[in-house]
Amino acid sequence: METEKKDIRALTKEQLRNFFVQQGDKAFRGNQVYEWLWQKSAHDFDAMTNISKETRKMLEDNFVINHIRVDQMQRSSDGTIKNAVRLHDGLVVESVLIPTQTRTTACVSSQVGCSLDCRFCATARLKRMRNLNPDEIYDQVVAIDNESRLYFDRPLSNIVFMGMGEPLMNYNNVLKAIDKITSPEGLGMSPKRIVVSTSGVPKIIKKMADEEVKFGLAVSLHSAIDEVRTSIMPFNSTFPLKDLREALEYWYSKTKNRITYEYVVWKGINDTQEAADALVKFCKFAPSKVNIIEYNPIDEGEFQQANGDAVEMYQKTLERNGITVTVRRSRGKDIDAACGQLANKN
Repeated sequence: METEKKDIRALTKEQLRNFFVQQGDKAFRGNQVYEWLWQKSAHDFDAMTNISKETRKMLEDNFVINHIRVDQMQRSSDGTIKNAVRLHDGLVVESVLIPTQTRTTACVSSQVGCSLDCRFCATARLKRMRNLNPDEIYDQVVAIDNESRLYFDRPLSNIVFMGMGEPLMNYNNVLKAIDKITSPEGLGMSPKRIVVSTSGVPKIIKKMADEEVKFGLAVSLHSAIDEVRTSIMPFNSTFPLKDLREALEYWYSKTKNRITYEYVVWKGINDTQEAADALVKFCKFAPSKVNIIEYNPIDEGEFQQANGDAVEMYQKTLERNGITVTVRRSRGKDIDAACGQLANKN
């Protein structure tokens, strides 16, 4: 019976070196293959042109490269690009390239579906099918970097983990992917250009603080009143605001990094002065900034963007209390690429 081939990108550089020594070859051959896999993002062994045909055949017999494939690319009228990315087992996730005048940002997915149950998000309706592996996350970034160079004539400048899935529910793989993305042996990007966005998993936020991660943290808050937050994000009953706040205080004490809150204002849900005052209070315990995000409807449902007066009230309330606030207009709405819309409609 044929033994199943191993995913070669699951091996560390040291394991690859050892593999070649066991084959009676030189250890440095492992370095060469590692460079092809990560820095050069080789899709198959035949691309490894500085390695002999016999060695490539031996690799082919023992391993696979489970590379992603961009199945479909859609371009928005505002320049945003959405990729439907097919994984080696046939499942599909989506990732997005968001261009501005000065930079291009990759919005990447960390799970197929999502572990959490936010009622306003299309991805949450898919339920979690599996976590993405580190190489699958890395490949999304490589694909978007290539598109950025091709269509905007510049390399990718920023990465946000705001695609499908809850990154902290796939923490180990997300961390390994970021290690590769920031390593000189990978893409060599600065961790300061990476933001991991979470709906708030207190235990993992503390773990990140203990591990002194260098990337930024954004929290999808949407309400600083427990009952309201639980009604729109039911998992809040498991991870209530007091636990989240305690974890974020700990994060700040360890990292001294300002916390970003992502916040959507909905009509009839959190568009009151009381809700804005609660947000101010929540923001006060550590330096923070608030991104007020335009809502992108996912059906004819109960969630509707609040009117401009409510958003302005939030903005003024936050500014009056010395909290930095930015109102973000959504990008890529016409191709369902905006926040909360990623759901593999195709």
